[in-house]
Amino acid sequence: MTDTFVDTELASQPAIWRIAASHLPQMGARLPRSGESVAVVGCGTSWFIAMSYAVHREQSGAGVTDAYSASEFPVTRNYDRVVVISRSGMTTEILDLLDLLPADRVIAITAVPTSTLAIRAKTVICLDFADEQSVVQTRFATATLALLRAHLGHDIDQLATEAELALTIPLTDLLDADQVTFVGLGAAVGMACEAALKTREAAQFWAEAYPAMDYRHGPIAIAQPGRLVWSLGSAPENLREDVERTGATFVHHDLDPMAALVVAQRFAVALAVQRGLDPDHPRSLTRSVILTQ
Repeated sequence: MTDTFVDTELASQPAIWRIAASHLPQMGARLPRSGESVAVVGCGTSWFIAMSYAVHREQSGAGVTDAYSASEFPVTRNYDRVVVISRSGMTTEILDLLDLLPADRVIAITAVPTSTLAIRAKTVICLDFADEQSVVQTRFATATLALLRAHLGHDIDQLATEAELALTIPLTDLLDADQVTFVGLGAAVGMACEAALKTREAAQFWAEAYPAMDYRHGPIAIAQPGRLVWSLGSAPENLREDVERTGATFVHHDLDPMAALVVAQRFAVALAVQRGLDPDHPRSLTRSVILTQ
């Protein structure tokens, strides 16, 4: 099988992250100021990026930051800023939410400058250089997180260097697994959720995700030989030992969770190809979820 769009797009992430960070001087003034209360909203992949950013922002001391799936946003809460993330800018739940929010508080991040979201929102950050042809999201989502993390003072060049390493890590010994559970701590929880989503989307493969400290509160019951427990970022003390006692394989790479996600993205695509699937066009999915009224 020839290279897919998603192969090329996920491999471009180190360069794309550096480009995103280079846009900070002109885009930074549109992002939330330190001390503001912020909600970050998305659907699917964008929600998981929101989860990760929310933790990073609070840990940096920039202010209260909550993440929501667009359909579950509590409209009665009063935030100084609401960051809405949508690659296509056409997602129904995002556009419906826009009608319920004060226009001067919304910051829209999208890849499509001509989208409904970009046209309707008062403050727009367009990452069109990170747009994708594949239905499966990789680089737009991580470019968004790279920009948001750059705004918090994170070293994106170092993250990109780690992502370059992530593109070289062998996967062959993982592809015979029959199940995978991704875990993470803090900002890595969102990355774990996204890794599991990529694996389900691209490869129609049984993949779950949990906060790492919660894994022993039930999910470990499915761990057994032939299955993977994959930690993005640091793992709780003794988790590896507890997993290995079940016969499952514990997977960990010494990378920032955002760079470690790149390894998981490659795993998802490799699994899809191995199973004879087209990861660019997953079953039952479209580039944007547009619901008819």
